[in-house]
Amino acid sequence: MTTQQITRSPIDDSIYVTRELASDKLIITTLEDATNAQKLWRKTSLQERKAICLKMVDCFVANEDEIAEQLCWMMGRPIQYAAGEVAGLAERARYMIDIAQSALADIKLADKPGFIRYIKREPLGVAFIIAPWNYPYLTAINAIIPAIMSGNSVILKHSAQTPLCAEQLFNAFKEAGLPQGVFQYLHLSHASTETIIESPKINYVAFTGSVAGGQMVERKASGRFIGVGLELGGKDAAYVRADADVNYAVETCIDGAYFNSGQSCCGIERIYVAESIFDDFIAKSVELINQYQLGRSDNPETTLGPVVRASSAEFIRRQINDALEAGAVAHIDPKSFPLNNERSNYLAPQLLTNVDHSMSIMTEESFGPVVGIMKVSNDAEAIDLMNDSNFGLTASVFSADIESATEIGERLEVGTFFINRCDYLDPGLAWVGVKNSGRGCSLSSMGYNSLTRPKSFHLKVEL
Repeated sequence: MTTQQITRSPIDDSIYVTRELASDKLIITTLEDATNAQKLWRKTSLQERKAICLKMVDCFVANEDEIAEQLCWMMGRPIQYAAGEVAGLAERARYMIDIAQSALADIKLADKPGFIRYIKREPLGVAFIIAPWNYPYLTAINAIIPAIMSGNSVILKHSAQTPLCAEQLFNAFKEAGLPQGVFQYLHLSHASTETIIESPKINYVAFTGSVAGGQMVERKASGRFIGVGLELGGKDAAYVRADADVNYAVETCIDGAYFNSGQSCCGIERIYVAESIFDDFIAKSVELINQYQLGRSDNPETTLGPVVRASSAEFIRRQINDALEAGAVAHIDPKSFPLNNERSNYLAPQLLTNVDHSMSIMTEESFGPVVGIMKVSNDAEAIDLMNDSNFGLTASVFSADIESATEIGERLEVGTFFINRCDYLDPGLAWVGVKNSGRGCSLSSMGYNSLTRPKSFHLKVEL
């Protein structure tokens, strides 16, 4: 059994990082340290936690250039966009830090003669956070900051594709003066990850990843009566109504579909367009897509990098080919993108029409630079098609009529509804999924609820 974790860069398949997997002894020590550190950390004041966490963000941002380069090489984000994740982490972290006092404030009940009654929010203990590679900092920080601000300790297991992200966060917390043991990381095998979930020292698990991964987390946590937060897959839809600004809708939807090479859980993977503007929307989309520059992520001119690994590209190509065999029409010539290679993870973007929900391209998560677009005749048809999915993370409607679009949103089975935008997380709003997109909540003041437990105080002060 291998004891090493090897990270190959999607840029050229070279070995970029090698790390030793955590031994059983290290795992036991880490769990013990997290438990002991949390007992002291929970006694610190909220102001002290805030000061350390804010300093951590400053330390992290100060290392922006190195972090961006590492992201570029570990997961293939074009270098011109890689630093954006640093700014995104800073925005989310500072927001969650700033709202901690109100989110964690005692709930005081109305006066009742002879009694004092209130509800406090207490930390759970040790939070185990399992983070993915596609937005490795943004997804991780959603749980890390509220966990630590609430008085919990954290053990982070990052994707084997992005191990340096865990180390960067650890170094920033250390430089900020966070007490030893409050934030730790481990490089873990799948088996060791499952063992930690089952450990009685773990009080909460936050997982971001595949549906199969979420099912594993639920199985391993079953019977322990601990909280589990699951952010899983998506097959997010956009609907462009006849009254939409077509140019704006094209620009926004195409960016939502192809940014990060389509490797976003809330990226646009299917689009429904009103029949009266369908041809115009397709023509303008094709024109925009053909302006993308597929290339090495370390090339400053690249706007579309490789997908994370060759097996991912193979799956996406198979989806496309299956759709074409079933009658779909491809609008992008792969030959226009010289680096496109059938045997590599450099994958030309694709747009398909004449698709339907019998095709996996419209129902199964692609996680790549491809989108299927269908013509619809009215709002009711669009709503039915958007809801015809095993996933329910986000949905978008593009329209000049905000009231009508909002009414559509009320009928969509998703955790976040957008009008005239997509593929974005506002830290002030709860981030949730329905159906196979997961359960639980992160971000916003509600994001603190899952990382704390209520404790009621019922004091009889007059005898």
